[in-house]
Amino acid sequence: MTASPLTASSSFPPVKTWTWQGFSICYQQQGDTGIPVILVHGFGASWWHWRKNIPDLAQTCRVYAIDLIGFGGSAKPIPGEFKPGEQILYSFETWGQQIADFCREVVREPAVFVGNSVGCIAAMQAAVYAPELTMGVAMLNCSLRLLHDRKRISLPWHRRFGAPLIQKLLAVQPVGKFFFQQLAKPKTVKKILLQAYAHPEAVTDELVDLLMAPAKDAGAVAVFVAFTAYSQGPLPEDLLPQLSCPAIFLWGTADPWEPVELGQELANYPQVQKFIPLEGVGHCPQDEAPELVNPILQEWIVELGSRESD
Repeated sequence: MTASPLTASSSFPPVKTWTWQGFSICYQQQGDTGIPVILVHGFGASWWHWRKNIPDLAQTCRVYAIDLIGFGGSAKPIPGEFKPGEQILYSFETWGQQIADFCREVVREPAVFVGNSVGCIAAMQAAVYAPELTMGVAMLNCSLRLLHDRKRISLPWHRRFGAPLIQKLLAVQPVGKFFFQQLAKPKTVKKILLQAYAHPEAVTDELVDLLMAPAKDAGAVAVFVAFTAYSQGPLPEDLLPQLSCPAIFLWGTADPWEPVELGQELANYPQVQKFIPLEGVGHCPQDEAPELVNPILQEWIVELGSRESD
């Protein structure tokens, strides 16, 4: 398991582990009372990306922040057809099942799922798999999956044809390993974060360290290559109509990767109660603007709880 960076360890209890399908899964838990909340990180991140949200939410909720298999401190098995304890298919169906099973086996009662980026797709997939365990889904800058096979036709020609070529190149093991090694450097990670975050002061050395730590784990390269080659699976517009629970979207308007104009179209689905733009915020609002995100989530969770008790 990845060692927790010392810079962030003092304010959190030791992480817990849960065995799922023969694999070790890492999660953080805080809060003793209230509605359970499961926080789901985005690509390349971990539960640490919720470090600015967990303490606030834990004042009124039981908070669980999970590392998806392949990321953070969780196991990083070989990509491939499922073999318990050996290898696994990295897909939103897999991650959705992991979250649903976590809720069923660890939380043991219905919860609110909160996701960021691709974590939103995984959270929605979990809600589809286990509607009886889902009180609501909150999505922060949901991945629109613009490189999905069904969406590429709408992209400019250079992206439409360039992306599959890059995917094929990265699938060549030495090429994928070399690219990952170049990417997994503090300078490169910081540069990417400065694109994603609208407020450069939020891109701290601590944040870079937190994201870099799991990249040293055995299996990290294979997971990266497997996900970059993944252009199938569900789209948000596939999952939203299947939700049997309320949903809300929070969207940083300065996100360079997931345009708010396209995200706003998801508000047209009847399951979506609110679409809240966060002006001048980038792709990871929970980390960049927790002072905006935390009160919104707390208020909505209270509303959900009031409905449940009626």
